[in-house]
Amino acid sequence: MRYIVLLRGINVSGKNRIAMKELKKALEDNGYSNVITYLNSGNVILDSDREKGFVSDDIVDLLRSRFGLDIPIYVTDPSKLEEILENAPDWWGTEDKGIYDDLIFIIPPAGFEDLYGAVGEPTENIDRIQGYDNVVFWSFDLSNHQKSNWWKKTASTDIKDQITIRTANTMRKVLELCSK
Repeated sequence: MRYIVLLRGINVSGKNRIAMKELKKALEDNGYSNVITYLNSGNVILDSDREKGFVSDDIVDLLRSRFGLDIPIYVTDPSKLEEILENAPDWWGTEDKGIYDDLIFIIPPAGFEDLYGAVGEPTENIDRIQGYDNVVFWSFDLSNHQKSNWWKKTASTDIKDQITIRTANTMRKVLELCSK
């Protein structure tokens, strides 16, 4: 089975530093195959004959034991990511350079209600959100991002350790890499 593993908060502002080359080797040493990393932000594609729950727990344990980091992760598979991207709202993921498009992955057991309850209403005329399954399509006006309620609170509230955020382009590229 092919899996996509998204590590939360890797290599951000000098915190939770993991070289992707070292991460790849650690995963291969732990029995995963066809490991691909993309960017330096903890996007991993790998193969395993184990179930998703095992893979998730195993990688969390590996990160703790090998790198000394207690990092939440989100695990999915290419078909689920493809389904998610196919259900994006029309306003998300466009070529408009004035709008920043993110995909928020909510790490179970948290759900949309938990995220919305912690972050609150999107800022009118700045943020747009739409939930789908356990993700949220989020776009915001780049020139006004500092006024965005969601931009401030996704990184500063208690929910921050239960989500991981990626750009639309990153997730499209990750899906493309899954076929390699």
